[in-house]
Amino acid sequence: MTTIGGEVAPGFEPVREAFAANFAQHGDIGAAVCVYQYGQPVVDLWGGVADPETGRPWTRDTLQLVYSATKGATATAAHMLAQRGALDLDAPVAKYWPEFAANGKADILVRWLLSHQAGLVALDQPVPLKEALSWQPMAAALAAQRPLWTPGTAHGYHGRTWGWLIGEVIRRVSGRTPGRFFAAEIAAPLGLDFFIGLPAGERDRVSRMVYQRPDVDLTTVPAESLPEELRELVAAWRDPDSFSNRAYAVTDPAEIGFDSPEVQAAELPASNGIGTARALARMYAALIGEVDGVRLLAPATLASATREQAGGKDQVMLIPSRFSAGYMLPTEANPMTGPNAFGHTGRGGSLGFADPERGIAFGYVMNHIIGGPDDVRATSLVDAVRRSLGK
Repeated sequence: MTTIGGEVAPGFEPVREAFAANFAQHGDIGAAVCVYQYGQPVVDLWGGVADPETGRPWTRDTLQLVYSATKGATATAAHMLAQRGALDLDAPVAKYWPEFAANGKADILVRWLLSHQAGLVALDQPVPLKEALSWQPMAAALAAQRPLWTPGTAHGYHGRTWGWLIGEVIRRVSGRTPGRFFAAEIAAPLGLDFFIGLPAGERDRVSRMVYQRPDVDLTTVPAESLPEELRELVAAWRDPDSFSNRAYAVTDPAEIGFDSPEVQAAELPASNGIGTARALARMYAALIGEVDGVRLLAPATLASATREQAGGKDQVMLIPSRFSAGYMLPTEANPMTGPNAFGHTGRGGSLGFADPERGIAFGYVMNHIIGGPDDVRATSLVDAVRRSLGK
């Protein structure tokens, strides 16, 4: 039986039970979950193994790479700049980044970058990975890239490019890289253990990821044997020129080793945030209210930041998705705790979100990268939060 550390407030015992069940039944190896309610922590739990190769246990301060849950942190940085009047979301990106106007992009709005409507999910010519990690070559490639659909007319998940696109706007406006802006303006005031660009001294606290391989490679299954609802998606996986593949092939090589020191030290504001569940929950709590005297966004800014901008069939994921200006919004597959919630998932199961109606902020991180419809770990924890609130 996995030893669970931490504590829960009275009434939130179902979350502890669900967390323990994730280890016993749903594949967790090392993980943490944290919930804030009205600015106060009510769940703060961790357990399991941070490094299966050495047996290093997961402790209160273990750090975890959260993949695209990073996008919520980066979006928050952009909205803080908008709140200060330094960034106009309805202005053309080229106002702040003149080179971006090339190849028919002069009228693309900052808002469209945030909401995955810019049509810049892929590059005609991938950038060598080493150069992409150094930032500027990727920013230059995106500035020169033509949109792959008419901007503003459709949305598709910019899984990799989103971070460089929004990050370069943040850099141009603030004079700081997105990771440095986040560190100074968000992490420091709140005391967050979360980094976009990991300092070398923090490396030993990071868990080692374990990747679950699917039992069946669906791309090898005859189309007529697949369920109807999967056929279009599997056909896209088989097509190297599909948006579903090209969106994750913007570097050369396309595969990015997120466990490597070089990748963790770089700033990839779409995908390499490293932190604790506590940090995710605390950041989201400070978006919807005060946390120890700190509130990140005023109510009017928050309302604008979380208003739906794009919804319906996603051109990359080929399933229904909903986005505000940078945050994911609830869907049937990811209902969070209510219709007014907002946040972001990450590859393999990580999740951070806030629900202003219920005063809830949530963070879940783990090192067993599973994902897909069979991964119920985050969902089971969110369901437990709902049950706790219903008592």
